[in-house]
Amino acid sequence: MHPYLPHLLSDISDACRSEFAREPENPKTFQEEMEEIERWVEDEEPAHDFGYYCGLRTEQFPPAQQFTIEEIKLVCKAFQKMMYTWNVDADLPETLPANRYYELLVSTLNFKTDIVSSGFITFEFCSCYPPACILKEHCTCSEFWNIEETELPQVDESPF
Repeated sequence: MHPYLPHLLSDISDACRSEFAREPENPKTFQEEMEEIERWVEDEEPAHDFGYYCGLRTEQFPPAQQFTIEEIKLVCKAFQKMMYTWNVDADLPETLPANRYYELLVSTLNFKTDIVSSGFITFEFCSCYPPACILKEHCTCSEFWNIEETELPQVDESPF
């Protein structure tokens, strides 16, 4: 076992949001909620990254090469559990190699986000353009890009 693993798992566990933090002490006014919605609709960049909220930094995570596959899976499982407590998720294909999954999961600490008290924020990695997607051969959109034009369903142009 990597000597740093127990400490890393402990840090991830400590980064979980407590049940009491789910509801703000002072509920937002209707005006504050509308301002938050307007910022989201106008696509304003959030003020902080995910690491700001959970207290973890990418520097705390050793390179994937220093862990075994089983250790990477342990870290990823703990990290996903921690993300869940913050109502945050990462959309990553299950076909990714464990080391790449780990690297992308840890990179979410640098993603700017707002934290919501209901619903979930999902970090997307797929660009929806497989030739330039960082997921490469694991891009979930690639199956749609490989369809021959003759295989596409015919759509009646007339709505009537």
